[in-house]
Amino acid sequence: MSATDRLLYDLTGIERQYDALLRELPGTHIRFALKACPVDEVLHSLAARGSGFDAASPAEIEQALHAGAHPDRIHYGNTVKSDHDIAEAHRLGVRTFATDSVEDVTAIAAHAPRARVFCRLATSGEGALWGLNRKFGCAPDDAVRVLDAARAAGLVPAGLSVHVGSQQMTGEAWQQALDTLAGTLTALAGRGIVIDHVNLGGGLPALGYRDRHGTPLEPPLDKIFTVLREGMERLSALAAAPLDFVLEPGRHLVADHGVIRARVVRLTERAQPDGGRARWLYLSVGKFNGLYEMDQVTHPLVFPGREAEEHVPAVVAGPTCDSDDAYGGGRHTVRVPRSVRSGDPVWILSAGAYATSYTTQGFNGIRPLPCVCTRGGEGRPGRTTLT
Repeated sequence: MSATDRLLYDLTGIERQYDALLRELPGTHIRFALKACPVDEVLHSLAARGSGFDAASPAEIEQALHAGAHPDRIHYGNTVKSDHDIAEAHRLGVRTFATDSVEDVTAIAAHAPRARVFCRLATSGEGALWGLNRKFGCAPDDAVRVLDAARAAGLVPAGLSVHVGSQQMTGEAWQQALDTLAGTLTALAGRGIVIDHVNLGGGLPALGYRDRHGTPLEPPLDKIFTVLREGMERLSALAAAPLDFVLEPGRHLVADHGVIRARVVRLTERAQPDGGRARWLYLSVGKFNGLYEMDQVTHPLVFPGREAEEHVPAVVAGPTCDSDDAYGGGRHTVRVPRSVRSGDPVWILSAGAYATSYTTQGFNGIRPLPCVCTRGGEGRPGRTTLT
């Protein structure tokens, strides 16, 4: 990694994205998924805007508190948590916990007495780049049993939640989740359990990613927002008491407002296992120091001053001795300038989500990227020349 490599966040852009989300879904309570961008300046900026936080550990809870969030605006959103972590979260002032099993409810009752719990329903994950459909969530019948057990244990059965998968690309997935919520809400009412909120989870997509052919993914965001608004109205009409709605956006707020400033290591041409030849473009930043999600998404690349030059297809890869450190595991090509040389600058766009949280602490001796937070697009392509 070059000494000039950086991950830059545009705080103004993130704040505008937050405001735009509230205009689309007014009245919702935002709990930013802290894991998507655990950068203190970003968290401070969102907390000042009124955002709360979805935390998955006591360490994340502490970071949210230091960012200025009140404990009432932080929930423990991880359904997997030890007795110690439940007790520590309770000590830090958190009173709302996600759950999806009776065993977890028993532990919360023991270590966070009288806490509020919301039960996560399973979804199919279909339509998302990352389905998130195996480790978390329970069936509607189980959710009724879980919240019934919470009530019996002296906890407050406060809500239901869903997560339709990360970078959800369809409105249909949200519709199916809302249908599941509606049926479960009715079943809970039949047991005399009246919840006060529904957590619609994360999954709202970023807009700047491309597919393996370099084509913009273009998620139907307008349709998704329409489905959500109509679904919230439907659930409110079904509920026996007023319902609050919670959202846990992560990448939707930060992905397109973070860029990586990197450099070309080498453009090569190599024989391939199938007998053909292919170009490989190696960059100073890859899967282990900022682009962990490069198996699933292709980040747009900008080569300053070379936009009008001849471009050729190449596999884009990071600098490490790991064969998975490449776009699509080395199976995808994108078009890059034929004339690039070692040391040339490159901007990697839409890199603001999970770039810091997934970074290793020095795989192959390559240091994590330092973060720089700016305002109003300072330091972004077109504003600053990379030298």
